[in-house]
Amino acid sequence: MLSYRHSYHAGNHADVLKHTVLIHCLDYLNSKDKPYAVVDTHAGAGIYSLEAEHAERTGEYKNGVGRLWNRKDIPAALEPYLAAIRVLNLGEKLRRYPGSPWLISHLARDHDRLRFCEMHSTDAALLRREFKGKAPRVLVEQHDGFETLKAALPPLSRRGLVLIDPSYEMQNDYTRVVAAVKDALKRFATGTILIWHPCIAALDATTLPERLKKAGATSWLHAQLKVAAPAPQGRGMHGSGMFIINPPWTLEAKLREVLPYLAEILAMDERAAWTLDKFEQGVAENP
Repeated sequence: MLSYRHSYHAGNHADVLKHTVLIHCLDYLNSKDKPYAVVDTHAGAGIYSLEAEHAERTGEYKNGVGRLWNRKDIPAALEPYLAAIRVLNLGEKLRRYPGSPWLISHLARDHDRLRFCEMHSTDAALLRREFKGKAPRVLVEQHDGFETLKAALPPLSRRGLVLIDPSYEMQNDYTRVVAAVKDALKRFATGTILIWHPCIAALDATTLPERLKKAGATSWLHAQLKVAAPAPQGRGMHGSGMFIINPPWTLEAKLREVLPYLAEILAMDERAAWTLDKFEQGVAENP
C-alpha cells in the first residue's frame, strides 16, 4: 500500500465515477443546516498536477476527465463534478485535478468537520501543506484510515459521510474493507458510507460487492462503470464501482442519468457497460 501514488491515476475513469458520487452526496448533506463530519480513509495528496511526470507517464486522465472537459453535451447530473474541477483550472486548459480531500473541503461548510487519513509519507506531507492552518475544521493524519474509523464514529453531529477507497494493492485490503464497513454500521448505522472498488480479474475483487451486500446495511446502491473488456491476461483495471450505503434518495436518478453517458464517452472498446443495483430493506433488489 505504501508504494501506491494516486498521482499516476488522478482523473481517470475511476475518479470520474467516484468523485461524481462523492459530490452529489456532499451536496445532499449540505441541503440541511445541521453540521456533519466526513472521514476520508485513504485521502492521497489533495491536488494533482496533470502536467507533472506521474500523470504524463500514464496519461490516464486523458481517457477520463480529459474526454469530458470540452464537451458541450454534459448531462445536468454531471455538471457539479466538472464545475468543481473548473475552480482549480482558471483557464480553458485542464492542468490540475482535485483529489477527494480537496473536493470535500471545497463543498463542506465552515461548521462541518473533516478528517483525512493518508499513510504514504510524501502524500501525507503534501496533504498537511494543503490544509495548513485549517484546524479544527480539517484534521490531517498520517495514520491507518481503517483504524481511524473506529475512533471517529459516530460523529458528535450524528450526521456524516465516510469515503473508503484503498488502492487494493495489498490483498488484505478487501477483507479490511468489509470488516471496516461492518464495524462502521455498528457504530453509525445511519451514516452514508462510500466504498470504491476496482473491476479487475481477481477473485477478491469480483467477490467484494457480494460481501458488501451481506455486511448488514438496510439500504444501498451499487454502481459499476466498465470501460473495456477484461484484459486477456487478467491484469489491469477495466472499470470500477461505487458501493453506497445509506445513499441519498436522489442519487439513484442522478446515476441513471450519468452512467449511460459515461459508458459511451469513456468507452475504450465495445465491451464498455454500466450497471446499477439497489436494495432497501423490505423492497426487492433491482434485477
